[in-house]
Amino acid sequence: MLAVVQEKDGRRLIEALTGAEFQATVLASTGGFLREGNATIMLGVQDGQVDEVLGMIQQICHRREQLLTPMPPMVEPVDSYVTYPVKVEVGGAIVFVLTVDRMERV
Repeated sequence: MLAVVQEKDGRRLIEALTGAEFQATVLASTGGFLREGNATIMLGVQDGQVDEVLGMIQQICHRREQLLTPMPPMVEPVDSYVTYPVKVEVGGAIVFVLTVDRMERV
């Protein structure tokens, strides 16, 4: 499984996963739209454990609103562009459940 979560949620999710005896690897990543830090969590689980892990992710990684001040466009004069904070929805998780033909620990 691969789970891309907001950096704020990544630490709590890893603690919960390791507390439940799942082994996971965290990769630092950056989101495209907000350009903020994410945590990409990679873990190998049996088919019967997928729902348990998804439940943990849903409990810990919540969506929330955040105020964002948009950057001015690069093609227009900056002095004519007025920026106002806008509410955007952040958080949650994007989870990829992948079938792996073979995994080995060495």
